[in-house]
Amino acid sequence: MGSFSAIAEALRAAERIVILSHARPDGDAIGSQVALGLSLEAAGKSVRMLNEDGTPEMLEFLPGSDRVETPGAKLEADLVVALDTANKVRLGEGCLEAIDGISPIANLDHHKSNELYGEINYVDADAPASGQIVFELLDEAGFPLTPDVVANLFVAISTDTGSFRYPATTAKTYEIVARLVRAGADAGELSRLTYENYPARRIELLRELLAVYKLGCAGRVASWVLTDEIKDRIAVQAGDSENLIELIRGIDSVVVAVFFEQLPGGRVRVSMRSKSEAVDVCAICAEFGGGGHTLAAGARVKGEIEAVEQLVLDKIHETIEF
Repeated sequence: MGSFSAIAEALRAAERIVILSHARPDGDAIGSQVALGLSLEAAGKSVRMLNEDGTPEMLEFLPGSDRVETPGAKLEADLVVALDTANKVRLGEGCLEAIDGISPIANLDHHKSNELYGEINYVDADAPASGQIVFELLDEAGFPLTPDVVANLFVAISTDTGSFRYPATTAKTYEIVARLVRAGADAGELSRLTYENYPARRIELLRELLAVYKLGCAGRVASWVLTDEIKDRIAVQAGDSENLIELIRGIDSVVVAVFFEQLPGGRVRVSMRSKSEAVDVCAICAEFGGGGHTLAAGARVKGEIEAVEQLVLDKIHETIEF
């Protein structure tokens, strides 16, 4: 798992730090990244925050999220910190080019499929969110926990725990969130901005997906497909589909829900959720080059969307029926 002391030592020794998170970022990725960046800046460090796709529109309310840049020219730094990213490729081609030659890389994550690609690695698969790991690091190392830092950490933890509903949420998680609230995180307003503040096109997207969703395996598998045609017709932006999979996962008979999205370059994004630890979707996604957690995982698969859909659904059915 590694140690916070090694990460903290590297952070203290570095003057120029680049912080990255995975492409197509969610609330945990951006929240963790911005929280760490703002805390290190408050400690006197020079910080750049990069993400291959930038901050999604739905997370632009986070204080400091405008500091997240998309990659451009090659950077110079003393340390790279990669957050919430199980394998190096998921940082994105542009980000990898921007940090080429910079060493060491510190890899902090909570995915059990993490490939330990850093010179320094801290992976806690029992943590429900990378935001929780970042809080523990900052707290143990004595780095500043300003109001903007704790706001980002609250959203990071809230989003990756399904608003504190998922099984990985522990007493420790609630204790940390209580500390964030005491330090200035406005739980009500941050939750409103996170869950009740989306554009109308997200509802248009939901209508399209409900029209094409499927139930299979005697009602135990639910799926839907987001094609380029749908995305173009309603001008879908990155982040619009975030967590919509939870709606079909919530069907009473469903054990596994899966979301397919057509991507550029002949690839398909597969996002999978399970209700039962007896069906490990991380293991299923690993069959297609992906990974994640037992109950939430994903993959990027080359191929036509119809063919990928059939391959993945066949594997899910085979796993459930075994």
